[in-house]
Amino acid sequence: MTPICFGTSGLGDMPETYGYAVSEEQARETLEAVFESGVNFIDTSNNYGFGRSEARVGDAIRAHGGLPEGFVISTKLDRDMETLRFDADRARRSLEESLTRLGVDRVQVLHLHDPEHAGDLTEITREGGAMDELFKMKEEGLAQAVGLAMGKNDLMLQLLRDWPFDTIISHNRWTLLNRSGEDIFAYAASQGMAIFNAAPYAGGVLAKGSAVMPKITYSPADEGALAPVRQIEAICAEHGLAPGAAALQFSMREPRIASTVIGVSKPARVAQTLDWASAPIPEAAWEALMALPFDTTDPEAHRVYNPG
Repeated sequence: MTPICFGTSGLGDMPETYGYAVSEEQARETLEAVFESGVNFIDTSNNYGFGRSEARVGDAIRAHGGLPEGFVISTKLDRDMETLRFDADRARRSLEESLTRLGVDRVQVLHLHDPEHAGDLTEITREGGAMDELFKMKEEGLAQAVGLAMGKNDLMLQLLRDWPFDTIISHNRWTLLNRSGEDIFAYAASQGMAIFNAAPYAGGVLAKGSAVMPKITYSPADEGALAPVRQIEAICAEHGLAPGAAALQFSMREPRIASTVIGVSKPARVAQTLDWASAPIPEAAWEALMALPFDTTDPEAHRVYNPG
């Protein structure tokens, strides 16, 4: 897979999370741009936009005449969003819903998603629970690789030690602002798990700018919280760089990361991502950026999760 993966949560039309709407036409145009970009990896999930993300990905695949050869789809098993149930039966239903929306009979990568938000964690972890069902899906050939995608670091590390995952997705926890994913990355790398690092822009602020988007990891940020962002912006301005290019390449230059997941919601963002990925960054800029302090606490401790 390519070192960039395009995330499609925003294409599911999630204005309560991202602050803007995305129409079906815009989603289709964006996905077509992805298919033509040279990037061969997209990530979605059962609950993004309450299923709209997967449905729009499926529509785009059909409009394209099928999935491009060698293309990798990653999706995720999700809890029932009304009851929070996440047992083996729900996991199986989640995959069936995803395959139907996507219009495929299997996926290359399948993650169990956000167990920390389930109603009862033991439904997932007990013998015969959702986690065992995930590995059964791999045995049945419904997924080539299975993994864990979640946020809460301490619980994630515990679960990683209990199951032989192929992959993980960590989000917002390895950025220019926050390195709280270090223990997760160290353990996953030691076990040969492929690490996918999502949200290197800290929810968008490092791409759009603190003046335009005064939020960090999807939550409003005050002047104190935005001060580290503005330090990054000042260094980048001194060197004639887009902060988004520095944020993206910070993730891409980490050798433990197999692919960096970048959410896109319009074709221009696809092109911009590729430009930022190849933008020259002088060593002096890296030295200044790496000298900045960074947070190691949970960046989403105060986030109110909403799939819409």
